[in-house]
Parts: sequence; C-alpha cells; structure tokens
Amino acid sequence: MHEDLRRRILVCLERVYGDGAPAIMTAIDALLARYAGAIPAREQGWSARDALLITYADTLVGDAPPLQTLQRVLHTAVGEAFTFVHLLPFYPYSSDDGFAVEDFRAVRAEVGDWADIACLADSYRLVFDGVINHVSASSAYLRGYCAGDPAYDDFFIALDPATDTSSVLRTRNLPLLHDYATVHGTRWLWTTFSRDQPDLNFHNPRVLLEILDVLLGYAQRSAAMIRLDAIPYLWKELGTSCAHLPQTHALITLIRAIFDAAAPHVLLLTETNVPHRENVVYFGAGDDEAQMIYNFALPPLILWSLRKGDGTILSTWARGLEFISDHATYLNITATHDGIGMRPTEGILSEDERQELVQLAYAHGGDVTGKRNADGSLSPYELNLNYFDAVNDPGAEETEEQQLRRFLVSQAIPMALIGIPGLYLHSLLGSRNDYAGVAATGRARSINRAQIPVAQLLEELATPTSLRARVFHALTRLLTLRARQPAFHPNAPQQILDLGPAFFAVRREAPAQTLWAIHHLRDTTTTQTIPVSTRTVDLLSGESCPANAVTFAPYQVRWLVEETATERSAETAGTVLAIT
Repeated sequence: MHEDLRRRILVCLERVYGDGAPAIMTAIDALLARYAGAIPAREQGWSARDALLITYADTLVGDAPPLQTLQRVLHTAVGEAFTFVHLLPFYPYSSDDGFAVEDFRAVRAEVGDWADIACLADSYRLVFDGVINHVSASSAYLRGYCAGDPAYDDFFIALDPATDTSSVLRTRNLPLLHDYATVHGTRWLWTTFSRDQPDLNFHNPRVLLEILDVLLGYAQRSAAMIRLDAIPYLWKELGTSCAHLPQTHALITLIRAIFDAAAPHVLLLTETNVPHRENVVYFGAGDDEAQMIYNFALPPLILWSLRKGDGTILSTWARGLEFISDHATYLNITATHDGIGMRPTEGILSEDERQELVQLAYAHGGDVTGKRNADGSLSPYELNLNYFDAVNDPGAEETEEQQLRRFLVSQAIPMALIGIPGLYLHSLLGSRNDYAGVAATGRARSINRAQIPVAQLLEELATPTSLRARVFHALTRLLTLRARQPAFHPNAPQQILDLGPAFFAVRREAPAQTLWAIHHLRDTTTTQTIPVSTRTVDLLSGESCPANAVTFAPYQVRWLVEETATERSAETAGTVLAIT
C-alpha cells in the first residue's frame, strides 16, 4: 500500500477509535494483504457514454432464474444504452425488500447465483448495495449475539429502555429500541428502521473489520461501485441527532482510502436522502469520500416544475450544482425503488408548496410516508407513487400522447445536467402505479416495485403502439444519442440559462462541442429566442433552427448545437424521437 494511503487510513482510525488505531491498522494491513491480487482490475472513471440502470434482481420474472432473465433482456433489448447496472440487494433477506440482509456473502437462491452475477459483469459495470448500517434479525450476527457467542459481543447497541433518545433523527414511525431475548436476558437494541433491522455497532472495531471484509469481497465479485445504504446513520452518539456525525464521515473516508489502495476502479455512491446542503457534504473534499451522490432534490423539483409549468425554482436550485472535482460527480435521477424524497426540498420549496406535492401524490393515486421529528411532529418524508403517475394524473382527461410527452421531458432533464443519469427500470418501461402490489404487501413503497412477467414485457415492447414500447424506445434512443455528445461528459461545465419560466435550459460545453439542452415545461406551442450567435441544428429532430425563433411543441426537448457539416451528418440528421 502506498504510504500516503496508509497515513489516510490511520488518521481516520485515530479520529474514530483514538488509541486503538494502531492495532486496527495492523488488522487492516492483514486484510489488504489477503485481497492483494485477488480483485480483478476493471475500467476506471466515467465518460459521456455512462448511464446507470437501477433494478431489483427479480423485477423481470420468467422460466429462468431472474438474474438470467434480466441478462437476456439487457442483452437483447437494452444493449449499450447503459454502462452501469445497479442490482438492488440480491442477498438472502428477511424483510424490507432486501434491505434486511441475512447473509452479505450469498446470492439469494430464488434469483440466481454468483455465476449469474459474473455474467452480467462481463457486459456492465455492476453496482452492489453495501447495507452496512444494519442487518437482519435473522442474520448470523444477531443469532450469535443472542446466543452469547463471544465472537459477536458488542456487535449491536444495547441500551436501557429508559434512555433518553429524543434527540435522534427518526425516519420511520417506529420505536428506536426493540427488545430481543438473549442468553443474558432481554436486551433493548438500537433499530433505526425496524425490529427486523438491528443496527451494527461501529464503536466495536471488529464490526468495522467484518464490514471491510464484506465490501472488499464485493470488489472481488466484480462490483464496480458500492452503494452505501443509509450511510448518514452509521455512527451513534447519544445526545446528538446521530446523523451526519464526524465519525461517519471519517469511516467513509477510510473506506474510500481502502478501495483506493486495493481496488481503485471501485466507486462509492452514498445514499443520503436528506436536504441538498447535507447531501453534498458526502463528497468530502472532493477526492476523499464518495465519488458519487444521488441528486435527490431532482425528482420532487422536476415534478413541481411540470405541475406548475414553471422551471424557476428548478433553475435557481440547479445553478448551485457545482463541479466538484475530476473524481466526484452526481447521479441524476427521477425515481428509484423508494418513493420521491421530500426532505431534499427543505429550504427549496416552502411548506405550502411541499404540502401541494403531498396533495398531488394523493390525487394521483399514491400515498405519503411521514417522518417523525425530534419534537414529535410529522412531516412528509417521501411520496409513494410511480414517477409516470407522479407527473401525470391517472384520472385526467388527457391523451396518452400528452402524458407521454410530459413524462419524457421529465426523464430528459437529468440527462442534461452535470453528472451521470440514472434510470429506474420501471421508468425505462413506462410502468404505472402497482395497486395490486400495495394490496398484497400492505406497504406503500410496493407501488413502484412491481414484478413483470418477461413474456408480457417482450410482447409489449414488440408492439410499437404500446405505452411501454413508446417510452422504452424513446428513452434508449435518447441515451444512445446522448452517449455520443462530448458536452455531456460528467465533468463538462454547465450553465443554467434563463429563458423564462416555461423552460429549463442548460448549456454544456466540452472542448469539441457546445450544446444547449432546452426543455419546454408546458402543454402549449411557443417560439423562443435562444442565446446563440448562429443557426443551430437540433440533434433530436435533425431540424435546422434560427437562433431568434425556435419553435417548441408541447413538452418538447431540443439538443441544439451550432450548425456545421459535422453536426448535420447522417448520424444525427433525422433522428426524430417521441419527445419532439
């Protein structure tokens, strides 16, 4: 290990564990020696061609194991539209759709095996979940703890049930402490999320070493990125909110340094569904914590902009999206397996505006999950509905064409911004609210986690007039065209333009290209002046556009570049997408 990296790790250990740092460093040295030469070298960094697909391993189901079914669809239908595939937890689990992990080192038999993972890794850079804040109550860790196995002493946080925990930030309407029967009597353990998800105790260095072994094992198993789930809550100190604590950031910095030493191609993605100002601190100094964070403010702000036909708030917020470094960028999303987070809108939307989105969710057939605050009050935590039905009222008297256009502009906006676009599989497939799933599980989040029979999906994709086919083909063609534009490199500078409230406009620039991505947010036809000095060509439609009078159809997106022989090549001319 390079001495600089070793020093970074030791500094982090000293910040967290004080005098115990040297002994832990010795154990980490041994761990890294064990993985030396065992982790295959893979592609590093990112480029304009990168895009990330988010999916459960078993969203697509058929006769074969779901991982094989997913691979079949990716290879035959999706192809090179995506470079990264985020497989949501595919480990054995007991609840929370995979986020109560029973065995970090196994593939759930119902979805496939490690050989299936390896096959996917041959074509895509895979994202694994590091669900390291907590484990399943059925895990070997908790069973060993309850049985009195000394190997698991202090693996969990036991408190007197009378302990004052009122300062702790709560994201669920459940008790923080739950009782567990052990050989030493009842123990009340810390559970940030549920009884079935007791939190690990990182005050115990043996927990840290176990988790580092797990994460390095993922790199050995071909992970190109590790998503650190629920990472803000990793370290607990009574009397604080137990969120975003300095020790948590020190541990992320430590994990980054270890991967820089053992597997520099592996990226860290932090899952921090919190206000934007709290989210960006997980970049650290720009080169020492996460290489990537979710742009969690995007989904609700795009929804707000399309509801109002006004991009003013979105534009104002986006002007604050700064280039971080060559080694840090944003994952731009509109949907994930969870709902549309509302905490990221704190300080951006007013309380009245936030409540308007709450009412929208109910009106569009969805639900709302509340967050319990320290004072006992409730505030909206997330909107639970599929993103297609978030931007479109299922009960409105609109044509499918109108709804399609509105949805596609919502998906095009993240593709234009600095960073890497990430699409949830159900967005790529134009899925609607899954009410049967909610009825079956009784959980609001099931509304956008439907399983799709692959035979039905392939039939719909082969039917050009179906909604799934129209959404899928428009988005994959858009991603394919995006990948060829140098101006969409994640590190390329951006400027948010002011074209009036009806538009969200971004200027991206690379040495070989300047591109204006203009998004019309209203169901009207209008003509707009674009701040360019020459005629442009729209890469999406092939049209030649005068600078002073560009016409936009309802919800139209245009990618404009200066009109030259190169841009008017057969590669771009006439590439008319459904969003034109």
